[in-house]
Amino acid sequence: LQKNKFESLRKVSFMTSRMKSLKYLDMSNNLLRHDGADVQCQWAESLTELDLSSNQLADVVFECLPVNVKKLSLQNNQISNVPRGVAELKSLEELNLASNRLADLPGCSGFTSLQFLNVEMNSILTPSADFFQSCPRVRDLQAGHNPFKCSCELQAFIRLERRAGGKLFGWPTAYVCEYPEGLRGTELKDFHLSLLACNTTLLLVTALLLTLLLVAVVAFLCIYLDVPWYVRMTWQWTQTKRRARHKPPGDQGPVLQFHAFISYSERDSLWVKNELIPNLEKGEGCVQLCQHERNFVPGKSIVENIINCIEKSYKSIFVLSPNFVQSEWCHYELYFAHHKLFSENSNSLILILLEPIPPYLIPARYHKLKALMAKRTYVEWPKERSKRALFWANLRAAININLP
Repeated sequence: LQKNKFESLRKVSFMTSRMKSLKYLDMSNNLLRHDGADVQCQWAESLTELDLSSNQLADVVFECLPVNVKKLSLQNNQISNVPRGVAELKSLEELNLASNRLADLPGCSGFTSLQFLNVEMNSILTPSADFFQSCPRVRDLQAGHNPFKCSCELQAFIRLERRAGGKLFGWPTAYVCEYPEGLRGTELKDFHLSLLACNTTLLLVTALLLTLLLVAVVAFLCIYLDVPWYVRMTWQWTQTKRRARHKPPGDQGPVLQFHAFISYSERDSLWVKNELIPNLEKGEGCVQLCQHERNFVPGKSIVENIINCIEKSYKSIFVLSPNFVQSEWCHYELYFAHHKLFSENSNSLILILLEPIPPYLIPARYHKLKALMAKRTYVEWPKERSKRALFWANLRAAININLP
């Protein structure tokens, strides 16, 4: 009865209900619809083959099918889903759903005897990988010519083909990537993604481990290079500079008041007080020295006092010794003086080597001191008394300037 103008599938079923010997019925290329009315369809019990292809049938057609049918063709209709629990076709062996609107492979909960399924030319992007688990009797699945989306979800379906052992009809030529654009035309057998790219848990664990490793490396480098110390000192420097910029309009800021600022370890204070200060501040060409015990302003922080004294001094004298490299405050003073050296492009540092410093005693964070000792000349405190007059003359000449 193909190529006629039948419209109601329910009426067709009633028409066959009294045909006791009817086995095969071809109703293809008609105008058949099914509205899902409450009245049940009544097909001939002897009907085993039914062809309803090229009609206008939707999902509700599964409510109106002969219960004993073995071979059913619903090709070229408007079916988008096979409802679960609606159709109980326990004798169905062959089902043709090609050229419909299916978005996934149907399950076999209502088709326990199904052996052949055709879902070609539907809208299946990512077929379910558990199809053969839900349909253990299916020997042949024809699912080619669908617009497959080659992504991680499709990897499981590709592995399914390898395990199924030839159950996919038309493999591999009929199974081609449609999406994304860059993979269009690629056969599914040639599509591969790494396990890391498709396993979200593994990807997150790997990313977390790499992040922790990176944090650990950065933390180690920060501690080894003493980065927090430099950040803290830079912050102190910028805060002092900011306060200096916001002074009242009449305040001209720091001007030179001293010939030199002295930086030394407290353990070397006897030499500074008994040798350095008396020899420079007394006699002809008197030198004005800035010493923390005399010139630090009460009420200000130590760091701010250090910065102000360095800025008010023409030179900065550093008395180097093993005691110096063990003093944190000496390191602060050296850091700010070194900062001034580069910010003003001046030649303001004078290094006095009071005692030899073995390289292994200099901590890693004193790399500025190592660089200065390697590149800049320094004067050594002579042990022989006969050479000390020349030492003081050279030191006075290095800091000779007329202060305002």
